[in-house]
Amino acid sequence: MNKKGSLKALLLVIIAAATLEVTGLVQFYFSQKGIREEAGMRAESQLDATRNRIMDVVNQAEAAVRNSVWIAQWCMNYPDSLQRVCWRLVEDNPVVVGSTVALVPGYNARRPLLAPYVFRNPEGELQALSLATESYDYPSQEWFVKPLETGGGYWSEPYVDTGGGEMLMTTYSMPIRDYNGKLAAVLTADISLDWLTELVGNVKVYPQAFSIMLSRSGRLMVSPAESLVMKKTVGEYVSEMDDTTGLTGLTDALMSGRSGNMAVNYKGATSYVYFSPVERTGWSMSIVIPESDIYANLRSIGTIVMLLQVLGLLLIIFMLRSFFKGEARYKALDQKRQRIEGELHIATGIQMSMVPKSFPAFPERHDLDMAATIVPAKEVGGDLYDFFIRDEKLFFCVGDVSGKGIPAALVMAVTRTSFRNLSSSTCSPGRIVTAMNDSLSAMNESSMFVTLFCGVLNLVDGNLLYCNAGHNPPRILTDAIRTLPVEPNLPLGIMPGFEYKEQETVLKYDDAIFLYTDGLTEAENINHEQFGEERTDAVLRQRRSAQGHLEAVKKAVAGFVGEAEQSDDLTMLFVHYLNQTHSEMKERSIELLNDVRQIPRMAEFVEAVVAEKKIDNDVAMGIHLAIEEAVTNVMMYAYPEGTEGSVELKAVMTSDRLSFILSDSGKPFDPTAAPDPDVTASAEDRPIGGLGIHLVRRIMDSVQYERKDGKNYLTMTKNI
Repeated sequence: MNKKGSLKALLLVIIAAATLEVTGLVQFYFSQKGIREEAGMRAESQLDATRNRIMDVVNQAEAAVRNSVWIAQWCMNYPDSLQRVCWRLVEDNPVVVGSTVALVPGYNARRPLLAPYVFRNPEGELQALSLATESYDYPSQEWFVKPLETGGGYWSEPYVDTGGGEMLMTTYSMPIRDYNGKLAAVLTADISLDWLTELVGNVKVYPQAFSIMLSRSGRLMVSPAESLVMKKTVGEYVSEMDDTTGLTGLTDALMSGRSGNMAVNYKGATSYVYFSPVERTGWSMSIVIPESDIYANLRSIGTIVMLLQVLGLLLIIFMLRSFFKGEARYKALDQKRQRIEGELHIATGIQMSMVPKSFPAFPERHDLDMAATIVPAKEVGGDLYDFFIRDEKLFFCVGDVSGKGIPAALVMAVTRTSFRNLSSSTCSPGRIVTAMNDSLSAMNESSMFVTLFCGVLNLVDGNLLYCNAGHNPPRILTDAIRTLPVEPNLPLGIMPGFEYKEQETVLKYDDAIFLYTDGLTEAENINHEQFGEERTDAVLRQRRSAQGHLEAVKKAVAGFVGEAEQSDDLTMLFVHYLNQTHSEMKERSIELLNDVRQIPRMAEFVEAVVAEKKIDNDVAMGIHLAIEEAVTNVMMYAYPEGTEGSVELKAVMTSDRLSFILSDSGKPFDPTAAPDPDVTASAEDRPIGGLGIHLVRRIMDSVQYERKDGKNYLTMTKNI
């Protein structure tokens, strides 16, 4: 190598080193930003999930009290029966550890102070005692005073109930007025906070992260240091610290009931605090993550990257030396070409392994025939398809990434993974596609986009929910071949926050849907003529198996294109719906008000349905009794007293079963979660309620509950 060549080689090495260093810094910056955002999303997700679990207990306790107010009100003239009200409330609600009906002092002239208390002891047995004692002045307690002052439900500050439950608890209480409107008593439900300590304390998003929960007054309800629980307020602890930088503002945010996040620096160490309030209770929950914990892996990776950069520089030096050695240079280039071809071959195998390719896909099923294929234009491509079955629903998609080669293949892999992850937790194509778009838009630095069609086919009734994101509209094969109507939604990755519209149709027995990418209709021959939709429909008109359809289309395209080079990836998915039971399905429905005076209309509706199915009289009477019990419960308890609401009853009839679907927009309640009552107990020992759903279970062959889109759905099925 001559001097000029050496200087050129040295300059190239310097440029390469500078480029690698700048690249490393840029990568470190964006990696740090991404990891920080991921930490925030993980913390906020944990906060939401934990808050939802807490609110589930809160809602159960509040519902238990609200549902018992009318019974306690009725018992105001019979004070000795108030203990039974508390007993029933605790017995029927596992989250409640104790309850009392405490009379307003002087309300009952013969019983100036009366507060029967029922609680669940450590062995799980119910015990009763009186809180109206000299050592426990219940009229001065917060749980008694506050609801009388506010006139509504109230969650008390956590406390140790030394006169009753003998544990750290909080109390939800509501005032009770007698039938004359006079304040008569306070009805309570005590909730032990042991479950809260375990739930919040076990929230771990990072090894060194920890969670705390504050009460309304700012006391620590949950803390890694158990000795601090309920001792002082968080403001008092902060005032005692030497360095309060950032902590005062955090304290104000927590006590104001806001949600958000804040970085705090204490003694030179930075931590990120994510916080959110718990509605109606006055509590505030937060997750504290040390910055060192968030970036621990990044620092390790940074060391590895630096070593790789050094290795890259050495490799460049080696390549430069080879460059100036004629024959050796060509040999190195040939080796590099062979390596790239091998890597592309491996990449092709990896990409193809990501999509289902064993057909028939579900050999055990007789209600579905489907097949799919990808024919990439290069070694790797950007087309994708995927499908799977969950809860008797077929989730499927077909997509096309803008661009070709490895970049498109990487986006394809991310898109397919995102589809799998999101569709595992929701049945709404609209929500799936919206979430996929937000995810791809957030990481779309290369300005690539994806057209996608996403569908969810209910294999029981043929109902098809779908969402199209700028993709070719599928073809529907019924008695004729037509284009499925689609909304003009944007492709994925273009605009974050775009709200994708979901659509719906119904497939009947022997209907099929054919999805494809534009590599089919835009396939060109040497004369630049396109294959088009007409030629596609001509192949689809002849009935074949799903796999037969795809083979016929590929053969027709190959014959049309001839010797012309394939210009785009070709992907096809064929779904043939073969559920014959659905073809015999009939539906009837009636809408009622939440008024028991509507029961005769319901009875006429049920009578007409069972008559249409020609059901035996004894079975028909049982069905009528079960449906009436379920509808009556919804009318009486689904909506707050005095609130008008609607109740829909739908009958779905097939050849072998009759299903009634009861839906309402009232408060969430799962009757199937209630345990069966002890029907062997005497009427005096058996708690009120619980027999209705037990009766429905005994009469119907299947009872299922679902909460969806803000509505309760109770499906009761009788096999015929």
